[in-house]
Amino acid sequence: MFRNSLVRVASVLKNVAVKPNAPAAVRFMSSHNTESDEQFDNRYETYFNRTDIDGWEIRKGINDIVGQDLVPEPKIVIAALKACRRVNDFAVAVRFLEAIKDKCGPKVNEIYPYIIQEIKPTLIELGINTPEELGYDKPEMAIQNVYEIH
Repeated sequence: MFRNSLVRVASVLKNVAVKPNAPAAVRFMSSHNTESDEQFDNRYETYFNRTDIDGWEIRKGINDIVGQDLVPEPKIVIAALKACRRVNDFAVAVRFLEAIKDKCGPKVNEIYPYIIQEIKPTLIELGINTPEELGYDKPEMAIQNVYEIH
């Protein structure tokens, strides 16, 4: 008897309950736009090449790039470094190079030298030093190994 009343209540609730519109949900989920690598590169290069960009927007763009699972192409790095130079933000430029090195992960010995090789003329033109030239690749208070002193 109790089971019969539960079945009736369930059937009434089943008819009353509002069901989500499945095709609309699928439509919304499938509307994700995919962007090719070239479009991505052009978007960020255009973003950093704007003449009216300020320091906050540069840091936001760099933060967006660093937050993604990729190592930016040298042309994006060059555009970002030039933007940093336009607003005279040397520190952000060096920190961006540090972030790029960190993004290389276990392939740092393959990817990072390639990026530095490609952006070296721009670094010289803008007067920006790499973190290695500034000594940022070593801890500041590093103690020399006692077994390698003599």
